[in-house]
Amino acid sequence: MENSPNTVRAVLWAGFACGVLDITAAFIVYGFFGAKPVPLLQGIASGLLGPRAFQGGLATAMLGLLCHFVIAFGAAAVYFAASRAIPFLIQNAVVSGALYGVAVYFFMNRIVVQLSAAAKRPFSLKLMIVGVIIHIFCVGLPISLSVRRFSE
Repeated sequence: MENSPNTVRAVLWAGFACGVLDITAAFIVYGFFGAKPVPLLQGIASGLLGPRAFQGGLATAMLGLLCHFVIAFGAAAVYFAASRAIPFLIQNAVVSGALYGVAVYFFMNRIVVQLSAAAKRPFSLKLMIVGVIIHIFCVGLPISLSVRRFSE
């Protein structure tokens, strides 16, 4: 990955936009289903700590938020690096971003969560559809459009 100011700005803006939009959507959408922000963030931290994350109060919620943003910046860096080798990702940022959002959703849910210490939850088609839509609009598109913006 090249180390120009545009590289840093692209990854920082993409990761920040993705992180803020995704966690905001999670608070709103899963809040509608009854989830509260602190336990939701503790659920993210439970990927590292297991069930004890839910006894850690605000500290483990903040750890969950940190993990969330590390993942968002990681997803942005991966997309940026891929866009250096695959110009289609910049030239067709909307399509690529939507597909990347879907890919990130399935990577997170079928690989990362499965390998983590988080409790495994039963499959829900409704939650999968909601999650995919959130990842298209709040993960893939902000990343692809930010990377395109700073690649010009």
